[in-house]
Amino acid sequence: MQENATDSKAPSANPQKDRKGLSRLFHAMLYSFAGLSAGWGEPAFRQECIAAIVLIPLAFWVGTHWIEVALLIGSIILLMVVELLNTAVESAIDRIGPEWHDLSKRAKDMGSAAVFLCLTLCAGIWLAALYHRLI
Repeated sequence: MQENATDSKAPSANPQKDRKGLSRLFHAMLYSFAGLSAGWGEPAFRQECIAAIVLIPLAFWVGTHWIEVALLIGSIILLMVVELLNTAVESAIDRIGPEWHDLSKRAKDMGSAAVFLCLTLCAGIWLAALYHRLI
């Protein structure tokens, strides 16, 4: 009888795939912290983290209801997530090679546009909340 490739007990190329339960969760958390550490090396992400240190506590004063607070904080975290994804795209493109290519430029431009749109959304939410709170 022929054996399926998914039925074999051979170790996978990625050791994380072989882990189960709490070990997998623990190692995934370590990889996440490594990603945050790598992100800290990017000036834009570092600036957003510093802004978050100020804005997240401020959200509790600006927001008049828990939904507003969650929206204010969520918009900041969403911006940081999109920045990390943009950095990941740029890193992957740079890994492919340093030569200019139209598709590489397009991918990087789209990542930058995603950050811009998210930043616009975040600013709009904060301006609307501040207007509501102060006026």
